[in-house]
Amino acid sequence: MAEALYLKDCYLKEFEATVSKVSNGKFIVLDKTAFYPKSGGQPHDTGKMMRESDGKEFKVVFCGKFSGEISHEVDQEGLQAGDKVKCTIDWDRRYLFMRYHTASHVLAAIIEQETGALITGNQIGEEKTRIDFSLEEMDRDKMMGTEAKVNAIADKGLPVKFSFLSREEAEKNPKITKLAMGLPPAVKVIRVVEIEGFDINACGGTHLANTKEIGHIKIVELVNKGKNNRRIYFTLQIVN
Repeated sequence: MAEALYLKDCYLKEFEATVSKVSNGKFIVLDKTAFYPKSGGQPHDTGKMMRESDGKEFKVVFCGKFSGEISHEVDQEGLQAGDKVKCTIDWDRRYLFMRYHTASHVLAAIIEQETGALITGNQIGEEKTRIDFSLEEMDRDKMMGTEAKVNAIADKGLPVKFSFLSREEAEKNPKITKLAMGLPPAVKVIRVVEIEGFDINACGGTHLANTKEIGHIKIVELVNKGKNNRRIYFTLQIVN
């Protein structure tokens, strides 16, 4: 299985790898990758691969995980197993998703602390992000008030750190996930994202190193999505 470099270093923009397998001409498996595959509500990375032997470039238009393998869809055929490639992440896209993702953790932690609600769904987007919560009643004033609380945590500049636990160790801590569904059953090693002194959460996505990089959030919409399901949409703002 390819090494997922993004699990330990979310700021890795370039890396070198070897093509392990090619399927249908355009679906590339590498021996290691920093491209994030679409999962957990976070969109896939895009970018490019340059074949080192001749400098030919292939755009990475999609990245997904299938049967445990991370597969990269490129825009044209030509790569072969054994080719050495230099890969570059579309950094502006990745960094935006990192800001949204860390902000989502802060928002979810505050809502869980105040209401006990867990996450039932989420989707990070380029224009806005949504999180769904298991909540019977929605106090709109309280929900809107979480905006200022998230921004206060962002302004504190809390470090964000990663650690890895066995499933057995992780399950000893009931607060290690804010997902209503619990930890995915197939995952044996749990990556834990800690916002120092504030929150811990099992997560395989990409994150900032410090909450200061979030900037600020702005809640733009609150929606009732059926029984016991409430949705929050928010956007990001740069703080000067």
